[in-house]
Amino acid sequence: MIYRLLLAAGSGLLGAAAFPKVGIWPLAFLSVAGLSIAVSGQRSRRGALLGLVYGAGLFLPMLHWTATYVGAVPWLVLVFSQTWFLILLGAALPVVQRVRFGTVLTAALWVAQEALRGRLPFGGFPWGRWAFSQAQSPLKWFAALGGAPLVTFAVALIGALLAAAVLGDRHKVSDTGLARRELSDPDLARRAGQLAAAVLVVLVGGSLAYPLRPADPPAPGAQPGPDGAGRSVTVAAVQGNVPDRGLEFNARRRQVLDNHVAQTLKLAADVKAGRSPRPSLVLWPENASDIDPTTNPDAAAVIQRAVDAVGVPILVGALIDGPGPTHVTNAGIVWMPSDSAAPGPGQRYVKRHPVPYGEYIPLRSLARAVSDKVDLVSRDMVAGSGDGLLTQTPFPVGDVICFEIAYDSLVTSSVRAGAQLLVVQTNNATFGHSAETYQQLEMSRLRAVEHGRTVVQVATSGKSAIIGADGRMLAASGPLFTADVLVRTVPLSRSTTLATRTGAAAEWTLVALGLLGLVVGGWLNRRLARRIRGGAPAARSGRQERGTGDRGREQVGSRAGGATSDAGDHPHL
Repeated sequence: MIYRLLLAAGSGLLGAAAFPKVGIWPLAFLSVAGLSIAVSGQRSRRGALLGLVYGAGLFLPMLHWTATYVGAVPWLVLVFSQTWFLILLGAALPVVQRVRFGTVLTAALWVAQEALRGRLPFGGFPWGRWAFSQAQSPLKWFAALGGAPLVTFAVALIGALLAAAVLGDRHKVSDTGLARRELSDPDLARRAGQLAAAVLVVLVGGSLAYPLRPADPPAPGAQPGPDGAGRSVTVAAVQGNVPDRGLEFNARRRQVLDNHVAQTLKLAADVKAGRSPRPSLVLWPENASDIDPTTNPDAAAVIQRAVDAVGVPILVGALIDGPGPTHVTNAGIVWMPSDSAAPGPGQRYVKRHPVPYGEYIPLRSLARAVSDKVDLVSRDMVAGSGDGLLTQTPFPVGDVICFEIAYDSLVTSSVRAGAQLLVVQTNNATFGHSAETYQQLEMSRLRAVEHGRTVVQVATSGKSAIIGADGRMLAASGPLFTADVLVRTVPLSRSTTLATRTGAAAEWTLVALGLLGLVVGGWLNRRLARRIRGGAPAARSGRQERGTGDRGREQVGSRAGGATSDAGDHPHL
């Protein structure tokens, strides 16, 4: 058992390395394969223990950025909350591994685990989904067909196939409980086929680039088609930077606002001097103004000055006081120039999924007993509603704020409503130089492919980027905690991918498949166990008559049906 525990822990660590900062995406396949091998032939109880060890190996390093400025306790609590879902997965995998098409069912259960983890508790925390490790791999193109769940399915299927090729038929059980351990030609052929199938999944993913890759963006000044297809626009993302790293940066919130105003004024000067193209829209990040500009005339005045200088609307990330004295609203506000029909603050997007224990505190008194850092969130953030579509901008924009990029439905709703470009307003200053901002950037890259849209991620301190609809970064900011302005001409899109049109259909289909396989696998294993127990006396009697030459096989048969490792100890992958 110690070797299985070590394998589970090591496989979890490999999985963490598939995500940034390490970011070696093929390690995701090996991670899934390692867990599959570790739980193979185990009872569900042992599988749950191995899932616990695996989950700790996966989430402890991946989510270490949560401890950057708040200490170890919140980090460990978050890791524990996520590891529970791997415990359930570890218990379920041995059941489906024992039945036909166990590799497919294994992959479907990975999707089910992520679906559950992305919804529970408090709306879920979908960080660390396998799909988000594949934004630079050929598998990313599956996202345009079935979203992030289909990419996760492909990753897990490859891993399960690799595990099946390693395990082979060494532990296959017949209906009489006799185990066949010799290596046969059919077994070798089956292993080769499983390896070939794993390679084929990667090749299919890569081949999807040909029909799914968006057309090259039109040349600047090119005329759009009659339906608006082929239209291009110039956008600017302003990364103003923050004066201090960590949780106290917003103690100097006026400086943060002034930084973004200064960078926008610099952009305006560059446009006037011909050093930069004139943008149609300027984007500021989350928390660019933590002074409520709707009630503070001074903050409103400096924002208006920046808007008028550049002469186009600015999407301002701002905190708005209320409702009431104990709440706050996180919003993106479309701020119009003074010479427009409706100058000043206009349409707003309100963050629909505030982060529990980061932006609001559920069970505050209990949380305070765990860490006094919860009182840094003195006002609970309220959740917005709607579809995230902004139409007061020069073209329809879909807005999400910070961690919302991880939630499938929030991004999909904006594109379905008509967004032709996606914006991610984020503030990663509270996580220092950790992997968080890079992990988030990979999510934005996958969303670009999933919905066939240009995505602009704009951050207070980095990493900001303009991402093409094929997931490539067209422009990116420099080192973290430096000011920068990104300006690019990018295409707009009105077309929709299959993933956008079908929404969560692929996810729920795969979840249903995994759960059905779990039920059927449990029934078949109980049935097989009863048959083995029922046939055991006759089998023993027959072997005794044949003499001691079958003693080795009798011992194998005893192990197949014995109390220490029931019939399910011999998976058929």
